Amino acid sequence: MGDMTRPPSQPAHSATGQNADTAAGKNQHNAMGQSTANTANTQTERGFLDRYFHISERGSTVPGEIRAGVVTFFAMAYIIILNPLILGTTEDVEGNVLGIPQVAAVTALAAGVMTILFGIIAKYPFGFAAGLGINTLVAVTLVMGEGLTWPQAMGLVVIDGIIIVILAVTGFREAVFHAIPAAMKSAIGVGIGLFITMIGMVDAGFVRRIPDAAGTTVPVQLGIDGSIASWPTLVFIIGLLICGFMMVRGIRGGLFIGIVATTVIAVIVEAIAEAGPSVDDAGESHPTGWNLAVPAVPDSLGGMPDLSLVGAIDLVGAFTEVGALAATLLVFALVLANFFDAMGTMTALGKQGKLVDDAGNLPNLKKALVVEGFGAVLGGATSSSSNTVYADSAAGVADGARTGLANVVTGLLFLAAMFLTPLYEIVPMEAAAPVLVVVGVLMMGQVKDIDWDKFHIALPSFLTILVMPFTYSIVNGIGVGVIAFTMMSLFAGKAQKTHWIMWLLSGLFVVFFAIEPLRAIVG
Repeated sequence: MGDMTRPPSQPAHSATGQNADTAAGKNQHNAMGQSTANTANTQTERGFLDRYFHISERGSTVPGEIRAGVVTFFAMAYIIILNPLILGTTEDVEGNVLGIPQVAAVTALAAGVMTILFGIIAKYPFGFAAGLGINTLVAVTLVMGEGLTWPQAMGLVVIDGIIIVILAVTGFREAVFHAIPAAMKSAIGVGIGLFITMIGMVDAGFVRRIPDAAGTTVPVQLGIDGSIASWPTLVFIIGLLICGFMMVRGIRGGLFIGIVATTVIAVIVEAIAEAGPSVDDAGESHPTGWNLAVPAVPDSLGGMPDLSLVGAIDLVGAFTEVGALAATLLVFALVLANFFDAMGTMTALGKQGKLVDDAGNLPNLKKALVVEGFGAVLGGATSSSSNTVYADSAAGVADGARTGLANVVTGLLFLAAMFLTPLYEIVPMEAAAPVLVVVGVLMMGQVKDIDWDKFHIALPSFLTILVMPFTYSIVNGIGVGVIAFTMMSLFAGKAQKTHWIMWLLSGLFVVFFAIEPLRAIVG
């Protein structure tokens, strides 16, 4: 009876297996559904900002991005004071000056708009502001040297920007990024790190130029006559120690804390010592004073900005003033300076923030380059000079900035600075300079990626690294490095393995470095 009522083993096994498979399928389906639901819930929980800027994906947080964006602003804010001193006081051929308040307003406006746009579109934490080398080129070469009016000079800057945008849209700028060897990209990063460090030390008075009247062949010195003889420089040293402590202890937001703490110390020191500015209202020099901004609590919160310079450009005047060929050479110099200043900075910042791929290139690079090109257009249109990616934004990257949200914060602070000028002047350059030195230390780490055993790689890399800080120019360092790389490759019998774009760039840089004799020949 028992045997007859027991179902055959195989059918019984099949039925059991079928039920098991069905149950497993349901469980798998439920698990997949639950996983999908969890993913959807996670996406929802992350919030719009996190999803849009890929904050969690890049290992950051919203509070961290906001804090790092503030750090970037304070590391860059000096440009609102320095740019007006370069552009706002120079007379053009007609005797017109742009004016310090007006240039300060448009400098903050252009920096704010471009920084926000780059953050929203490119989604990288790279701040924008008027390029220091380029603004000097505009003031000294175009206006003082060539006799252009300010609208004519800014018209050339706009044309420069349009060309840069076209080169980016066509993909040429991206092709140049890919053509530059990995070792050279690392050298550019190290060079920019040393360049930033030099800026910090010079602006803090830790390193100073020895006057020609001293009759010495030594160009620079430590402090004043080899001593730390000023309160502002002492504040810088204290700030550097504070930032160093924060980095050693791994304190999150340490660089931000360092800037705030050093600023507080600077305000107290100034209240007691009354060091004053390094250059007073009468133009008298005071080496023991503060560089650019004197740290003190402001009496007022500012007022409405003067934006009368916006749109004051002449696109064709320069070509009629100095001739088409001479004006074309001037535009060429602007394009090359803009092109490689931004390229080198973006490469270095991307590597520092670990935002690049295995080949050392930024994802969505073309979009970032197109947006960057508009910085020159907007800079010229606002008479603030060409705006470009700022190496000083490495301070924010070092503090944890990984996405465009940090840029939005930095940009909003720039826009606020138009109305609240005295507030950002509380933070002296001596309080921000320690962060620049720390950034230089971090970027120096890329030197290990260079193969120093191969001389045809070592020499170009070495020259790239040294020429940037020694000549105060990212473009000069890249140019010398590119020329040296192609020549060393030729000597090493590797000319055919060198990308043709590198040879093209070498030729362009030869013209760039010979631009003054060429302009003299043109007349």
